[in-house]
Amino acid sequence: MQQRSAAVPLAILAIAILFVYWTVLAGLLTQWATEDNYTHGFLIPPLAAYFVWRRRDRLRAAGGQPSGLGLVVVLAALCSFAAGIAAAELFVTRVSLVLLVAGSVLFLYGPACLRVLAFPLGFLFLMIPLPAVVFNQIALPLQLFASELGEIALRAGHVAVLRDGNVLELVGMRLEVAQACSGIRSIMGLLAFSLVIGEIGGCASPRLVALAIATVPIAILANSARVVATGFAAQAWGPAVAAGLLHTAAGILVFFGAVLLLSALERATRPRWTLTEPI
Repeated sequence: MQQRSAAVPLAILAIAILFVYWTVLAGLLTQWATEDNYTHGFLIPPLAAYFVWRRRDRLRAAGGQPSGLGLVVVLAALCSFAAGIAAAELFVTRVSLVLLVAGSVLFLYGPACLRVLAFPLGFLFLMIPLPAVVFNQIALPLQLFASELGEIALRAGHVAVLRDGNVLELVGMRLEVAQACSGIRSIMGLLAFSLVIGEIGGCASPRLVALAIATVPIAILANSARVVATGFAAQAWGPAVAAGLLHTAAGILVFFGAVLLLSALERATRPRWTLTEPI
């Protein structure tokens, strides 16, 4: 009976969120389905729900002490939602959704439960695409960096190459380090993966943060290696290997290699004992 009564406010909350945020959620689903940079978004809500389920015993122990401060957070989230709608700013409206859920937890169940659910709620931010301005500001330097590393490696391999921004000029062909090869797509996917394996492996918070930070250099180096390999392959077998199915397969292999490297790093830094409870 107690579990059933506790589920009533959750059901009401879910219905209210679906009603208010229907267009926001539909836009998220569309962007996940149409933009390769954010296809991982489909996995984030189910994984967050799984992380909540892992904390079920701690939630029961935390009890429920409603807090009026949660109502303030809910109102702030709704104001952000209204402001985002008025300014046609998708990122603000989407962030307000996570803030609304956090505020509702605080209002209905109190700060103890909110602390228990801090990681799953924070994990939800990974489902929100970055604003285009921010995304481009990050992607362009990564493209240039990958291009520069590619130029250095190709020259070291005695391949004649001239770099113009993110374009590598080889003999008889031109290779462009596109946004997909910058590493930002891998960073987003690897960041989610690092948090998942850290959570399942029982990482303490500092080690989990370190593992998440490690995704950045791993993704950048992996995609730079992809650029270098593509350059050598194109020089040896022609420009056809730099496009189409072979190029896509190379991207998959590089990401898989980055996943293996990140998994090895997590295992290598794992202490002799791990937490018995998720953070």
